[in-house]
Amino acid sequence: MYICLPIPTEKNENNKYNTFIMKIVREQREENTSLVKVTVGEEDYGQSVEKSLREYRRKANIPGFRPGMVPMGIIKKMYGKGVLAEQSYRTASNAVFEYLQKENIDYLGDVIPAEEQGDFDFENGKEFEFIFEIGEAPEIKLDLSEKDKLTYNAIAVDKKMHDDYRSNFLRRFGRLVDAEEVTSDEALSVTLDNGEMNVADAYVGLISMTEEERKPFLGQKVGYKTEVNINELYKNPSQRAAVLQVKENELEGIKPEFSLEITRIRRFAEPELNEEFFKMAFPGGNVKTAEEFEAYIDAQIASELRRESDYLFTLQLRDYLIEKAGLKMPEAFLKRWLYTINEGKFTMEEIEKDFAQFLKMFTWNYIQKHFIKQDNLTVSKEEAEAEAKALAAAQFAQYGMPSAPDDMLAGYAGKILADKEQGQKIYEKLYETKVVEDVKSKISVEEKAVSADEFAKLAQELR
Repeated sequence: MYICLPIPTEKNENNKYNTFIMKIVREQREENTSLVKVTVGEEDYGQSVEKSLREYRRKANIPGFRPGMVPMGIIKKMYGKGVLAEQSYRTASNAVFEYLQKENIDYLGDVIPAEEQGDFDFENGKEFEFIFEIGEAPEIKLDLSEKDKLTYNAIAVDKKMHDDYRSNFLRRFGRLVDAEEVTSDEALSVTLDNGEMNVADAYVGLISMTEEERKPFLGQKVGYKTEVNINELYKNPSQRAAVLQVKENELEGIKPEFSLEITRIRRFAEPELNEEFFKMAFPGGNVKTAEEFEAYIDAQIASELRRESDYLFTLQLRDYLIEKAGLKMPEAFLKRWLYTINEGKFTMEEIEKDFAQFLKMFTWNYIQKHFIKQDNLTVSKEEAEAEAKALAAAQFAQYGMPSAPDDMLAGYAGKILADKEQGQKIYEKLYETKVVEDVKSKISVEEKAVSADEFAKLAQELR
């Protein structure tokens, strides 16, 4: 395919573009991949080169010459080849993008220099052929109807979930009280002695131990003595050093065998569900009674489980649409594109290793864009702000503030959206949700209750 394309290169004194003619040839390389060859001459890039050299001259600081008065011959000798290479390439790449736009050619990723590109003689040459490679976007044909069926797996809430969530929530506001005997996950104060050093009132937290590691302590009382390996009791070196009151680099010279004596046993006591607790845990005043507290726990669990179910359904829908669409993506091109844009940070072998997962996500993003455009899906500023506030609320809740004031949430949400990376993730998530809801409205979705174990198995299979 051959085309002579007018390319705007420079504006003249009347603020209008000067237009030049350059040759563009497009050749099919392999399925969904094309080469675009652009031939540029001095009439195409010349004004850009001259403008760039004048800028170099203006800024040049060369001994023996006043600023801005360096002879152009010297400037050309010093910078001419580099400027020619830069401006001729820029002219050619701009031509490619305008060509793709005019020909209404949808492409994937970005335009990259082709492997077929030869060397250039910027010393003597005036006409240069640049070769670019494009990955052509396949056409999406997805006719969805009620005949398309998917299952929404909803996790069934059980008593254990309620009790575990409740216990973890209350633990943030509880206190430790003395106990006579070790029963499960108590906190122990112990004395450690190995003949060379003695550490009184060291802390041992059974809650962080495995069931097997706790066994020797279960049923024991104050005064119980046993032999322990300090390296096994405190696996983290920094924690071990803190307990023994030494520097971390001094641990190596310490004998790990210690005698341990329990001096105090304390267990967690839940706070009373009284007015003081509700004011402390829910400063917003949205929970004031035990009944409201239990309802709050159920609502939190339901919300979290719904998010999990939504996430799993999104994965199911993603895989279903990818398979149904049957898109033939230019895989070889995409691998070369990944290598190029990462500037050699990854080898082709490394790209190949993770390519299957990348291709799935890339294809899913491409399908999402199809529905966003086709069905005119949009995300408002207000929706983004609400999502950011919800994220902020979840973060505050993790740190013991389940009812943070609205003005605090709004301020934190503003910071989230102001961060380019975090803000983009917010919008991407919301657009994905819009696409999922859009597709759900076109197909048949049956909700099915599953246990937490069944759900975990399904999720593992889809990740």
